[in-house]
Parts: sequence; C-alpha cells; structure tokens
Amino acid sequence: MGKINEPLKRIFVGFNSFFAILGCTLIYLAIQASASGTQEMSSIDMPGFVWILVFAIGVLCVSILGIYAASSEKVLALKIFAGFMGIGMITMMIFGIITAVGRNQLKAAFTSPSSEEVYTYMKKQEVRSSLQELQQTFKCCGIVSAKDWGDQIPNSCECWSSRGYECTSKPQGIRGPDQIYVKSCGEFIFSSMDGYIKISIGFCFGFAVVALLGLLIAIFMIHQVKQNDTAGTVYAMRSY
Repeated sequence: MGKINEPLKRIFVGFNSFFAILGCTLIYLAIQASASGTQEMSSIDMPGFVWILVFAIGVLCVSILGIYAASSEKVLALKIFAGFMGIGMITMMIFGIITAVGRNQLKAAFTSPSSEEVYTYMKKQEVRSSLQELQQTFKCCGIVSAKDWGDQIPNSCECWSSRGYECTSKPQGIRGPDQIYVKSCGEFIFSSMDGYIKISIGFCFGFAVVALLGLLIAIFMIHQVKQNDTAGTVYAMRSY
C-alpha cells in the first residue's frame, strides 16, 4: 500500500501531466513561431522568444519532477518540488504586481496632459509615422493633445465638422489645419494594448495561485509520507 493517499496522488499526477503537456505545447509553438518568422530574429524579438522558451522548459521540467515525486513517494523529491512551487509563486506574484504598476504608469503616460513620456515618444520618427496613421483611422490628433506635434500639426489631424466629426480650432501660434480633431489618440493607443496587459496580469496571478495549490498539496504529501514512515518505525520497534 502506498504512503500517499491514492486519490490525492492521482489528482497530483494528473495536475502535473496537464502542465507537462502545456510545457511541450508552448515549446512547440515557440519554435514554430520563430521558424515561420524571419530567418534572422531581430534583437527586439529575441529576448521575448528566449523568455517564453525558458518558461516553457521550466514548466515541463518541474511537472516531470512532480510526477516523479508523487510516484516514487520520496520526501526529497517532494521537498524540491515544493521549493520550486514556492519560488514560482513568489516570482509570478512579483511579475504580476510589476505589470499592474506598469499598466497604471502607461495609462498615465498616454492620457495625462502633463505626461513627459510623450515628448520622448514624439522624437522617434517611427512613432510619428504610426501616429499619423492612427489619426486618420480613429479621427484623433496627437497622443495627449495636438500640442504634441510641436509647431507643425500634420494634415492627418484635419477635421471637417460638415462630415459629423467633433472639431476644434488649432492652438494659436501653430501651423497646420485650421480645424483639428478634438479627441487625442492616447486613449485609443492605451485601449489597444490594455487587453494584452490584463491578460498578462491574469496569467501571472493565475499561475501564482496554481503554484500555491501545488505547494500545499506537496506539503500535505510530505506529511503523509513522513507519518507513514514514523508509524512503520514504531510498529517495527514494538514487534522487536
């Protein structure tokens, strides 16, 4: 008869088997994504790819360790697994908190009139080009306001009230169209990213909860193994 409660062991092994399959799937998808992209990954994409691959391999290895620990009923293996679960829980909580704080800072950067980050963004030509496309699509002007463009507002900000758009006069002393869109593009930019950020936050805290459950089950199984070992020792001494 095993030292660990059989239904609990099956649940634990099934739990880790699921995450082992998930780890294999993530590794496969990451490799496929890199293969289907450009032959040379850019310096921007490479760190993200490496982190995804490390995370997937980590999930796979820890899951295999959990399956082995439950099947062998060895206290050392269960303790190592519990340690990884504790580290994983803390790490994912930290990442979740950092992402949540970063989300609030990003929202302030794109919606606050006093945001200094906007001026840094507007110095980049690729940002200015992308913003002009957004202005034509979403009928808005500037990230926070039309003043983000400095002394020259582009034609993509030009607004026609006769077409039903909400327009306003351009700021004094600035060249460009006389009538520009009232709305800024910051809210549209943030809302386009906000969904992905919320998914990342949910992912981090979700894995933290899963790691906590794994830690608690591992601790309980360690207790069961030690309890059985102690009972066996006492029984042997009494027989002697």
